[in-house]
Amino acid sequence: MSEKMQLLREPTIEPTDNVLKDALGTAVFDVYKDLLSITAELVLTTEWRYYNDGKAWLCKVVHKKKTVFWLSVWDGFIKTSFFFTEKTRDGVLELPVNDGIKKDFLERKSTGKLLPLILDIDKKEQLADLKEIARYKISLK
Repeated sequence: MSEKMQLLREPTIEPTDNVLKDALGTAVFDVYKDLLSITAELVLTTEWRYYNDGKAWLCKVVHKKKTVFWLSVWDGFIKTSFFFTEKTRDGVLELPVNDGIKKDFLERKSTGKLLPLILDIDKKEQLADLKEIARYKISLK
């Protein structure tokens, strides 16, 4: 299997809809548009920024001042990264989401005190799980 490649690495090229459509292809771009309608429904704002440490554009998805998840664009899919704490881990495991997501979440190494939950999304069907996880993250104090 070939190495998965992160896209949107040029600091001067902002991720407009046209840039995203070119990067993702029409099918995955349509999934991205559906993801944006979920963020709107959950009253989340999206903030694209170029980050020098990772040398790529990332989208921070925020509810009020809380970061709900990060979004990055890869060759053929969208990667979303949620971060939870030890205290909120069990809540994630109780969510009505795909068991593969929970298994991956349990096996992933922590980043400091944070436990990453990563979704590689390339199909609309995966957005229901993203919505559940985002709703849970928003509900946390």
